[in-house]
Amino acid sequence: MADGRAAGGVDPSPLTPPSHSAALSDPPVDASSFTHTPCYCEENVYLLCKELIRIGDADPAGADLYVVFISNEEKKVPLWHQKASNFDDGFICWDYHVICIQSRRSKGEVFDLVWDLDSDLPFPCPFLQYVSNAIRPLSFGDSIYQRLFRVIHTPVFLRSFASDRSHMKDPMGNWIQLPPTYEPIVAEDGTTNNLNEYIAMSMNDVLDLESTVNDVYFNKHGVVVNERVLPEFFSRLPG
Repeated sequence: MADGRAAGGVDPSPLTPPSHSAALSDPPVDASSFTHTPCYCEENVYLLCKELIRIGDADPAGADLYVVFISNEEKKVPLWHQKASNFDDGFICWDYHVICIQSRRSKGEVFDLVWDLDSDLPFPCPFLQYVSNAIRPLSFGDSIYQRLFRVIHTPVFLRSFASDRSHMKDPMGNWIQLPPTYEPIVAEDGTTNNLNEYIAMSMNDVLDLESTVNDVYFNKHGVVVNERVLPEFFSRLPG
């Protein structure tokens, strides 16, 4: 996000896929109850995940939550229905954006939700509605604007994320965007900044669907999927 960023540390032990056995509760719909600092979407999502766990609207370990960085090699990411937009349709072109996707199953039914504090769509928004309205899969093929999605399992992300917010300072050390009032987030292993490790992604990072579905629970930096595979990726997660 030319208006947000984050980072991580070391994943000490692989996680098994979530069982999705917890009862599904009705999530809160008031976005204002969550911490939000403009232009720091990765920190907003980090705190959002922690809060969903705390209030019981997510698995106690966050096993049904996935942090998703959206970017590409050109750092030009078109999205719609963004509150920061100056257009009626909410169009904006970020350098990257970060959202949370909650993937839950109950009695064979899928309940995938998108939590995006910067969107004017319902909060949370049904996954397929968000894909259709906010992502709007591009119709002009192999464009520099084609989005890539780095999906990180939230339990891994909460241990690994770190940001010293240096990306929001100009060469003179002045803030481009004022930082959050709380202390910077430090990873469990003491790492203080690794945001770029999450934002940087290219088509070469995209693996086959089977590999990504299996590896998302073990890789510190998650897995990268393209916009064509994204909906199927979440439908293939264990139920």
